[in-house]
Amino acid sequence: MNTLRMKTDEELVVLYAKGNNTAFDILLNRYKSSIYSYIFFIVHNKELAEDIFQETFVKVIMTIKQGRYTENGKFKAWITRIAHNLIIDNYRQERSENTISNDDVEVDLFNNIKLCDGTIEDNLVRYQVLSDVKKLIRHLPDNQREVLEMRYYQDLSFKEIADITGVSINTALGRMRYAILNMRRMAEENQIELSLV
Repeated sequence: MNTLRMKTDEELVVLYAKGNNTAFDILLNRYKSSIYSYIFFIVHNKELAEDIFQETFVKVIMTIKQGRYTENGKFKAWITRIAHNLIIDNYRQERSENTISNDDVEVDLFNNIKLCDGTIEDNLVRYQVLSDVKKLIRHLPDNQREVLEMRYYQDLSFKEIADITGVSINTALGRMRYAILNMRRMAEENQIELSLV
């Protein structure tokens, strides 16, 4: 088992194609966390992320077993691309299922303020603020940036963050607090306005 763990992704794929299921278990353990995080980061829904994650690895299994895997040296990129395509397929399906005909609805959809886009100025301000926030995040220490991105961009709980990063919940909370304080300080020092109002 330990000798299998030392093998490259490509060697493990070959072994799995020949019937060594342990080789696939090692591949799965190697990439399950990053692939699931990638999916969840995009869909922001735990159940949907789990469904797409499982579908991704079913597709990986089928492709390898059918001898159609050809991505030498790019196994992680290949799995990520499969997950990405499944996410897109899901959004397309969701969009076609949720298309509303104005004929079927009593409410006037064209005069509903909740459905209106913001003004060009609102959109420009929002874009600038989000751009500034991303720049500030890039200047945080790695451990603070990691916690902040997991919390706000991947919507993980502090318990999940603590488990993934191997620290206590209090340490994860502390890193988040320092990340926010550092971002405020950097914004003040550089006279960056982070308000959407």
